[in-house]
Amino acid sequence: MRSRSFSRPACLAALAAATALTATCARNPATGRLQLSFISEAREIEMGREYDQEVVAQMGLYPDPALQAYVQQLGSRLAARSERPQLPWTFRVVDDPVVNAFALPGGFIYVTRGILVHFESEAQLTAVLGHEIGHVTARHSVNQMSKQQLAQIGLVLGTVIKPSLQRYAGLASAGLGVLFLKHGRDDEREADDLGLRYMTRGGFDPREMPGVFTMLGQVSAAAGGGGTPEWLSTHPNPENRRERIEAAISSLEQDFEAATVDRDGYLRRIDGLVFGENPRDGFFRGAEFLHPDLEFRLSFPEGWKTVNQRGAVIGISPREDAVMQLTLSDAATPAAGARAFFSETGLSGGASRGTINGLDAVSGAFRASVEGGALRGYVAFVAYAGSVFRLLAYANEARWPSYDAAATSAIRSFDRLTDPTALDVQPYRLSLVSLERDMTLEQFVRRYPAPVPAAMLALINQLAPGGRFVAGSLVKRIVGR
Repeated sequence: MRSRSFSRPACLAALAAATALTATCARNPATGRLQLSFISEAREIEMGREYDQEVVAQMGLYPDPALQAYVQQLGSRLAARSERPQLPWTFRVVDDPVVNAFALPGGFIYVTRGILVHFESEAQLTAVLGHEIGHVTARHSVNQMSKQQLAQIGLVLGTVIKPSLQRYAGLASAGLGVLFLKHGRDDEREADDLGLRYMTRGGFDPREMPGVFTMLGQVSAAAGGGGTPEWLSTHPNPENRRERIEAAISSLEQDFEAATVDRDGYLRRIDGLVFGENPRDGFFRGAEFLHPDLEFRLSFPEGWKTVNQRGAVIGISPREDAVMQLTLSDAATPAAGARAFFSETGLSGGASRGTINGLDAVSGAFRASVEGGALRGYVAFVAYAGSVFRLLAYANEARWPSYDAAATSAIRSFDRLTDPTALDVQPYRLSLVSLERDMTLEQFVRRYPAPVPAAMLALINQLAPGGRFVAGSLVKRIVGR
């Protein structure tokens, strides 16, 4: 049974069940299917704008205005030929090394710099942009949200009719959020078909689209299951998708010889793109975290698992029962930060003024009452380079004594970064080579050494096993220390 569409009787029944809410059941112009929606287009756009601010804050935009303008121009060209041209279409490149692209309701679409590295042409980029546009025109996210609301209505009715279900209501509601978090495979196939439609309408060669699926499959295989591209998380098998799209392309009664591919023009636009993690945003050297741009260092407890996110640096104990976190505070001074922190409801303790490695600081132990128990921890607000940093560590009240010394010592390791090597570290970048002669991959690596494995060079160039680079072509390489 298809879970992504509503028949007319089902739609009417759903509307009858939801009479207390404002809902519509209308035919989607992109898919031709009836869809139930509790969310108006105005609200859809408003939601997209709200979530867009969160995406920008959490992931950051890639700092290249020319590249941002290029992706916006391409996306707008496709969206103008869609069934919803009136939306405030916004296309962004986010500063993330993973291979990913995603869409928010209302026409807000994102590609990562990580996926841009792997495309071989402008037409391949438009295939992915068209796919994400398809999610918006088909209102897949809005449809998911509407189904979630309908399921919650059923849940509420169930608890009224059968009181014994009430104790499970909270758990069921939480599960619904996970159930509808990502698009199902039917939605993905539909977005593939719409992406093919939009790139073809835009004058791009659809024969480039199958290569995207091959690339995604190769990236997945290279990751060995440990770093699967985000875009593949719930998608159909790439080979199956390739076969479907190739069949769809062969059925189109059009001549695509004059359609746009633009390989060289695309590659020149991404020349110099940051490749992989950017150490200027901070990096780990063992348990030590170093941030070249902000010029600070911090040592986490040995053996803790660590992660560097845009808004925070986080460490988790081996037993996952203690956490340490560094963030920037909004407070103007350490004292102001501490006052705000200790004034939180359910929190007790005290802080004292002093220094951490010569830097002005306010720090102290705390206890926080939480549902089901209490937490204990240590917090410090440190003034450095015109900012106030908040360093926080905590654990369950019973477990904190075993972490207190190590976590507090780690927090008090915050200091200036003075190591010239760390301060001067630079990211790897993509660079182009125009070949004077044909070369195998092995010959290319010998002629143009790179700090990444040869297999990675083959991957980002979409070079088939045993393939050769052709004289006169542009080839991607990775450069940097």
